[in-house]
Amino acid sequence: MTISQQQADWFKTAFDQLADNIEKAVLGKRHTVRLVLTCLLSEGHLLVEDFPGTGKTMLARALANTVQGSHARIQFTPDLLPSDVTGVTVYDQHKGTFDFHRGPIFHTIVLADEINRASPKTQSALLEVMEESRITVDGVAHSVGRPFMVIATQNPIEQAGTYRLPEAQLDRFLMKISMGYPDRAATVELLVNAKVRDRAALVEPVITAEAVAQMSSLADEVYVDPAVVGYVAELAEESRRQPHVKLGLSARGCLAFIRVAKTWAAADGRDCVVPDDIKELAEPVLNHRMLLDAEAQFSGVTVDSVIGRLLDSVAPPTDRVA
Repeated sequence: MTISQQQADWFKTAFDQLADNIEKAVLGKRHTVRLVLTCLLSEGHLLVEDFPGTGKTMLARALANTVQGSHARIQFTPDLLPSDVTGVTVYDQHKGTFDFHRGPIFHTIVLADEINRASPKTQSALLEVMEESRITVDGVAHSVGRPFMVIATQNPIEQAGTYRLPEAQLDRFLMKISMGYPDRAATVELLVNAKVRDRAALVEPVITAEAVAQMSSLADEVYVDPAVVGYVAELAEESRRQPHVKLGLSARGCLAFIRVAKTWAAADGRDCVVPDDIKELAEPVLNHRMLLDAEAQFSGVTVDSVIGRLLDSVAPPTDRVA
């Protein structure tokens, strides 16, 4: 079963309404907002890395307010414990039983603010829940439900007292994006309305958690031609052969490519994925999954330049297979 054109048109309309709602708080960042919504509807997790004051937390809160579900914010610090995130089992003397007290991870959308400030032990507490949407405490599995999304933020310039995210955890983020500074028109509008202290508070819920799950299921039905699948597989193989690349695109990364491409196509009102979808999404899907060797920095090679070279070296398909 594949999505019909009528369903694709409905998906686009709903997607645009969600984007318009978030843009009440985040001005002049339509493409970024679309990427965030694509990540949500692809049932993935998002890493936002940028300089202070660019609106990372504002974007996450605006998305959380848009969805009529529960959301929580965890401020990651060096003294944060894994149990502070997942929850803990406590003995009830009156009942004579052990009861599980759920942590803040048990919400629809969880904002992990400055995730790289927590210790590796605490960071690893997120690995299972981000991959399997469940937490195991004292041998008992607890589901966090659906939809579930982790939006993590980190500051790329303040490295004192931080812990670099390991590759295993980075790979569990569906996409990594940067906000960038607003353009002049958006900056002027922000300054004119400087009396508004909290723009995210202007965002009201416009979609239920159940409707988000339904849209995610609908996006899964978008058609992907075998030629496009082969294009993604060839990009993965070539990424591992690129000069200065120590770690290329993983199998999880290939799956991420297909998942976000389906949602991206539906958001454009199309019932099938085209090669341009893969090229447009290459940077947010690949830039945190490709690890460069030590010589790359001395040679002036960046991940962005490697991705550009990769897209140039693999020709997109021009004919459908089926």
